Amino acid sequence: MRLGLNTGYSGPRMAQTMDLILEAERLGYDSVWSGEAYGSDVITFLAWVGARTSKIKLGAGIMQMHARTPAMAAMTAMTLDGLSGGRFIIGLGPSNPQVVEGWHGMPYGKPLQRYREYIEIMRIILKREQPLQFDGQEYQIPYNGPGASGLGKPLRSILHGRPDMKIYTASISPKGIELAAELADGVIPVWMSPAWYGQLYKAHLDAGFKKAGGGKSIESFDLAPYVPVHMGNDLDKCRAPVKASLALYIGGMGARNRNFYNSYVRNFGYEDLATQLQDLYLGGRKEEAAAAVPDKLVDAVALIGPRERIKDQLAEWKASPIGTMIVASTQVEALRTLAEMCL
Repeated sequence: MRLGLNTGYSGPRMAQTMDLILEAERLGYDSVWSGEAYGSDVITFLAWVGARTSKIKLGAGIMQMHARTPAMAAMTAMTLDGLSGGRFIIGLGPSNPQVVEGWHGMPYGKPLQRYREYIEIMRIILKREQPLQFDGQEYQIPYNGPGASGLGKPLRSILHGRPDMKIYTASISPKGIELAAELADGVIPVWMSPAWYGQLYKAHLDAGFKKAGGGKSIESFDLAPYVPVHMGNDLDKCRAPVKASLALYIGGMGARNRNFYNSYVRNFGYEDLATQLQDLYLGGRKEEAAAAVPDKLVDAVALIGPRERIKDQLAEWKASPIGTMIVASTQVEALRTLAEMCL
């Protein structure tokens, strides 16, 4: 199992974050990942990281599709990949309607259809076998709709990119997981448990692999969840930040009728909890929402506690089909412990 490091969004702790990344690279971590919402962008940060490192892969987790055309995303990927010596990993996601429409001023539309067209367009550009032409529901290239000049022409990238650049998606719905298996090289769950593989992932991944054909399987696909890690002897203290994060995402990340994380945990028997957390969080009772998150859920999706307890928890992760564990931790000791146990 490979190890990655999740740094979250870039911000005022840049110096400390960079020290952590350099230590992860020294320890042999395979990749470092960052993201974007409605503040910092993911690419500027990864470019900075790429200039300060030499081996660790640079994962975009994720580039918001509505914020960039597929061609712009491909240009960005080829540029950063070339500058970093072939270390860039493309990660794509649709964010959510509140951000897409409230921040980018774009219609949210049909995210699965956008995924399908976006990935296909990016593959065409990266392969560079012919000029770009595409006629889809979301994208028409060259554009010939309302307001078009009629002068658009199919173009081929000036830059020769790497055609085998990996593309990951941030998919957690059943149909999204299936689409990732069909079209992408990996999937980045916001969190998961090894036990959840059989409950949700396996059937939908297998369905996607079957559509892809060519012998595609879990062996050639990267299941790469974010995994919070908090080391310490006080279990309640270690669990507290994970509970706060789960309460935010399950209870408050999205509208009541359009919260993807809330729908996600319902697949694993947490229907009542999902409703409770949403009621509490949207009612302004955030501390009560965090307190309502059960220890069982935290222990399922995170590595918590002293060294020996984490070692015991890791056994299940290492025995699972998970290919990359993207560690979410600011503790140098935790990074070193996981490297010692996994690499």
